[in-house]
Amino acid sequence: MIFQRFALTRLKYRVAGGFAVLLLLFLALIVANFVVTERARTQHEERGARIDVARDTNRAVLQYMTDAETGIRGFQLTGDTAFLQPYTSGRAGAFSALDRLVADPLDAETARLLEVERQAAEGWLYDYAIPIVNAGVPDDDAARAARGKDLFDQLRTANADVFAAVESFERLAGEHERAGAEFVTLLFAGLACLVVAAGLGLALLHQRHLLVPLEHIRLTLRRLADGDLTARTTPAGPGELRAVAGTLNDLAAETERLLSAEKARVARIELRQAVTLQLQEDAEPEQSAWRIADMIGTTLGADVLHSRITIQAGVPIAITWPAGAPPLDPAIDEQARSCAPGSALRPGQLAGGLVIPLSGDAGCPPGLICLIRAGRPWSEEESRLLIGLAREVDHAAHQERLRLRQARLINELRVLDEQKDVFVATVTHELRTPLTSILGYSEMLSEDLTDNPEHARGLSRVQKRGIDAILRNAHRLEATVDDLLLLDRTNDRSGAETLPVDLARLIGQVHATLGVAARAKDLRCELSTEPAWVRGDAAQLERAVRHLLDNAVKFTAPGGHLECRLTRVDDRAVVTVSDTGIGIPADDVPGLFTPFHRAANAMDQAVQGNGLGLAIVRNIVNDHGGTVTARSELGQGSTFTMVLPVMAEPQAHRPAAEPSRSGRG
Repeated sequence: MIFQRFALTRLKYRVAGGFAVLLLLFLALIVANFVVTERARTQHEERGARIDVARDTNRAVLQYMTDAETGIRGFQLTGDTAFLQPYTSGRAGAFSALDRLVADPLDAETARLLEVERQAAEGWLYDYAIPIVNAGVPDDDAARAARGKDLFDQLRTANADVFAAVESFERLAGEHERAGAEFVTLLFAGLACLVVAAGLGLALLHQRHLLVPLEHIRLTLRRLADGDLTARTTPAGPGELRAVAGTLNDLAAETERLLSAEKARVARIELRQAVTLQLQEDAEPEQSAWRIADMIGTTLGADVLHSRITIQAGVPIAITWPAGAPPLDPAIDEQARSCAPGSALRPGQLAGGLVIPLSGDAGCPPGLICLIRAGRPWSEEESRLLIGLAREVDHAAHQERLRLRQARLINELRVLDEQKDVFVATVTHELRTPLTSILGYSEMLSEDLTDNPEHARGLSRVQKRGIDAILRNAHRLEATVDDLLLLDRTNDRSGAETLPVDLARLIGQVHATLGVAARAKDLRCELSTEPAWVRGDAAQLERAVRHLLDNAVKFTAPGGHLECRLTRVDDRAVVTVSDTGIGIPADDVPGLFTPFHRAANAMDQAVQGNGLGLAIVRNIVNDHGGTVTARSELGQGSTFTMVLPVMAEPQAHRPAAEPSRSGRG
């Protein structure tokens, strides 16, 4: 409605603007007439002033030359040089006036006559006056006097000719001015008549050719605004209004088409939203598939809808809507399987059919959505809509398959974890019984050999070494069983007792126990500690530090260097164990703290170990709220960093006197 009023108002303003332009043109004519008249008057005054100046200057030339002639005549009669003063001033004034006239002549004829006048003045001066003045004495030659009179008469004649030329120029200029004034008057009068005639014609055109078509257009717009989309206007009037009427009819038709398309688009959006909501509902897959088929078929006006989809292997979901419709031709199903998902297929043997293939995966064959609609072909918008809906269904089916597989995997992992716990418990239990007997009898034999030298003398050296190997390997096996039990325990340490632990003292004790093994390999060991207290299980923390130091000794070649350092950074205690050992390959570093993981170079060099130490360290450090990391370079050594939260030093303990110490193992 606002647009209609704006269009009509704009057209009215344009017509009114045309009249305003005509009025402005009429006023402009009046102003132009005044300007032209004023300019003509100014030019007349300027031309008159030039004529007066030319007339007066020419008169002055004759006067100056007359004064010069009078001076020469007086000098001739008296011989008194005082009479030459008028001659000198008259001569200078005459030629100065001539120069002014020549510089701004009125026309070409005047310029020519001024040149003649100048030549006559110069002839009188050079042929008569100057020789007398240069002689300095009067000349009584009658012939010369007659010659001077003739020359001066020629000057008077030339001066009179210039006067006549000025008068002629003034007369001709007046005639031209009068003719120009009459022409301008007639021109402006004619233009004024044309403006008035144009105004009358515009008013008549507005009355006959604009108001009636505009009113018809307004009524048509009114009907369209009231909802009558079938309203059309009849083109009439000038070409512009006919074009406007045609555009209005096109706009009405396009509006009708767009409204229909918008209704269809809204229906498609609502269908997409309804399908999405149905896919998100926690319902049986077959029930959801039937509801979705009903929504799609009803909204798109399909006659028949077939869908095939498999979520669980071996359990396909087949829907035929409406109930009782004929089944889908198996050839269409096979043809759809050969097409890529996300495309639209129009089988030639299925009139009015549109097939959208669905994807499958392992154990779940591809599916399809097939719609049949007779009498109306499928549009591109409908094809895109169905492809989008198929993508949503495909995604939901894929997510459901993943959920089912994840549930199966979680269940299998849970069973495996339970079996692992049973296996570890069984193995450790079955190992402890014979291991206790082996340790008991081995220790008895060892003690007997120690307490009874006579028994020892009765054994060979090989037998003694065998008893020592049995005892040593039994202790090693016992430690492995303890590690398995520790690694298999849960992370819940609610029952464990946590006490303040002097970490510097604990590390010092562990470091001292490694002295024999380090000296056996000629390793240089350095220890540097700062006071740091943590809350936790001292035995477990000692086990973690021992594993790190044991690994450093084990993987460092003889003559190498070890360093254990304890520092305190803000509210954290940082334990760093560095060595110059064989290092760890970069590919093995991420899995170092995984149970039973061993680096490739350790296995290649047959270094003993079960791959549980670092996993135990990680569990212990995690239980104490800390972190452990590793940094290594193959052949250059490794650095393990253990970070634990510190606590305030208990009041019962005094600060350490020496913040750090170092020693050599």
